[in-house]
Amino acid sequence: MEKFHIWDVASVLNLPSAPSGRSSYYIPCPCCDTKPRDKHLNINLRKEVFRCPKCGVSGGIFDLYSLYTGVPREDVREAMAERLGFQEQSYRPERRPAVKEVKESPMADIETRHKTYTALLNKLSLASDHAGNLLGRGLREDEIGKLGYKTTPVVGMTKIAKELVREGCELSGVPGFYQTESEEWKFTINQRGILIPVRDEKGRIQGMQVRRDDVKKRKFRWVSSSELKNGCKAEGWTHLAGEPAETMLLTEGPMKADVIHALTGLAVLAVPGVNALTQLEIALKQLRERGLQKIMTAFDMDMATNPHVQKGYQQLLMLLNQMGFQFGTYLWDGSFKGLDDYVWEFCLKRNRP
Repeated sequence: MEKFHIWDVASVLNLPSAPSGRSSYYIPCPCCDTKPRDKHLNINLRKEVFRCPKCGVSGGIFDLYSLYTGVPREDVREAMAERLGFQEQSYRPERRPAVKEVKESPMADIETRHKTYTALLNKLSLASDHAGNLLGRGLREDEIGKLGYKTTPVVGMTKIAKELVREGCELSGVPGFYQTESEEWKFTINQRGILIPVRDEKGRIQGMQVRRDDVKKRKFRWVSSSELKNGCKAEGWTHLAGEPAETMLLTEGPMKADVIHALTGLAVLAVPGVNALTQLEIALKQLRERGLQKIMTAFDMDMATNPHVQKGYQQLLMLLNQMGFQFGTYLWDGSFKGLDDYVWEFCLKRNRP
């Protein structure tokens, strides 16, 4: 029986190939990317899977072929064999591309990550333009300081990493940290932006996101050191702004959650995307033990016109229903994309100190 690999499928379909040595890379998603520079579909050569975090489409080898050709999944093996047979004179299935094998570190426990991230943030500062951006969203200076937002360093990370090690911080298994070929620890950030702590129900920093300067697409990225020596990938953690409550808002993005909580006082749980449900289910189970009974969703208003977001939203509602939660949704003036924008403009901007 023929054994196919995901790089065979990519080659047959003339999909972009991975950059040299990379086992994971992004290409335009055929389902939701409409502009030439959009690249949301991730192909992982090592795991032989693909996934788009924007629209949620995902699968394995045969699913990828079916996605691009329309061939039913159950007929893909035969179609692949036939197609390769037709091209026998001019095509040879590629062997696995040369992928640099890198040993990554297993994820450190939450207490270790929290200690290391807290120590890191204490060594950083917040640039004036970033402070201005956050003030313009409705946050006060004292709230910004409490949240721990800082400007990403673009130089000097080897020195800071050495200081953290001397202070007893563990860097192995903390997403963002990795070792160079000379065994020196380093932090992976190489683009300026705002570092955003992503906290659990106890206020501990699970991981971090960065809001990157001067980009229009994929502005918010996870701080991750995946595929780097002794590095560690980030998970799609949820973020809690405020204390657990009987009724909580559910939105997208930790910064948005922090702003909504600051402006309203409501407890807000944030997912990194409407299709990111794995970590959400874990968080909801923990919050139910703290008294959570009802979820009010507050996703950006463009959900009404984006079919890919709508699909993810329906899956979210199914999850809430299956878990036995009461749920509803907030709607507001559609000229304001997010609830944070609406509340800041219409309810509190003139009165907030």
